[in-house]
Amino acid sequence: MNERNLTLSVQDYSLLTDLYQLTMIACYAGEGLESKPSSFELFTRRLPDGFGYLIAMGLVQALEYLENLRFTPQQIEQLQKTRIFDNAPDKFWALLESGCFSGDVWAVPEGTAVFANEPLLRIDAPLWQGQLVETYLLNTLNYQTLIATKAARIRDVAGSEAKLLEFGTRRAFSPQGALWAARAALAGGMDATSNVLAALKLGCNPAGTMAHALVMVFNAVSGSEDEAFAAFGRYFPSATLLIDTYDTVAAAERLAKQIQMGEREVKGVRLDSGDLVELSQKTRSRLPDATIAASGDLDEWEISRLKQAGACIDVYGLGTKLVTGKPVNGVYKLVEIDGIPTMKESKNKMTYPGRKQIFRRSSQGDRLGLATESPEAGETPLLQLAMKQGKRLELEETIEVIRDRAIASVNNLPPQTRQLNTPIPLPVEISPALQELTQRLRH
Repeated sequence: MNERNLTLSVQDYSLLTDLYQLTMIACYAGEGLESKPSSFELFTRRLPDGFGYLIAMGLVQALEYLENLRFTPQQIEQLQKTRIFDNAPDKFWALLESGCFSGDVWAVPEGTAVFANEPLLRIDAPLWQGQLVETYLLNTLNYQTLIATKAARIRDVAGSEAKLLEFGTRRAFSPQGALWAARAALAGGMDATSNVLAALKLGCNPAGTMAHALVMVFNAVSGSEDEAFAAFGRYFPSATLLIDTYDTVAAAERLAKQIQMGEREVKGVRLDSGDLVELSQKTRSRLPDATIAASGDLDEWEISRLKQAGACIDVYGLGTKLVTGKPVNGVYKLVEIDGIPTMKESKNKMTYPGRKQIFRRSSQGDRLGLATESPEAGETPLLQLAMKQGKRLELEETIEVIRDRAIASVNNLPPQTRQLNTPIPLPVEISPALQELTQRLRH
């Protein structure tokens, strides 16, 4: 392996896991447990502080990973060279040589609001397969769910008329993370992304403005900020101009005079610093027909403050605080093995046993029950079969479909769950059957 090249490829999926997944599989193989039917569920025990809900996201990448999971002869040889597995049984290597994911996946549709202890996804597969995929699935769903939830909250605060742009590539945790963040942001409620690769892969156009560097270059070479605006406008006549490099109000006044004299048209301007309330108001008074965009460490709380203070902003650019933040602490736990329900009983980390289903009751709260239970009147089961015997069942949904679902999911929540400060999540009732099973296993 080239130790300097850490770029992920599809062929690397099998090794992108924690070591203990492989050592446990070796143990299962040695004890004859590797093919026992098992069920694992991915969920969060509690919502991040300040969140009233989560928006499930990342299923498409999870399914793509499961479909392409393979061990190559070269990868098996690399594992053997570590000498970690010298005592592993031959059956372990046979599993890796012949294995691929052959299980079923039950999942909540992307863009659906979920709450604590509700599984976003369930894996029903031979034990060794269910164990192997934990690391990648948690990485995929935890991060995209965080970004989608942030995007949905920002959309909820900004309102349906505002335009929201994702600018977070340079702040995301990795190039791969930047692509996932862009996708999750668009699916959660954003209108566009500045990430060219992500936009084109997702079938949409990237969006952006200009940087201060362009203005500084022309100002240094020609001595004029206006020349920067004119030059950029010659090639991109509909572009949004960044006017806060030096004096925001003075730049707006000069542009206004040029418009009055018929020398130029200004479609939009962007503010990236200073008092955005005051500057946007002054800019609006001078450029009443121009779209005003704002950026600079914005999040849902800052957008709420700007709106309440009377800022004149039509477009918000979201970066650092969108693609980073409090993690979604999703976990992946065994809930059934060979038909036997299992649960974790550790203090503050207890899990509910058995394969489960989420029964949605509109805005009244959910019921978490066993997968064998039937929905009651007015309930809708959320977990749907997404993969059967290692093969996807449906075509991938478009970003627009997922975005519409996310926005509708949030709009259907009560105000106290959507509020920014001390939100109150919807109650999740534990069904009598699940309660009885939990108590029985405890005893």
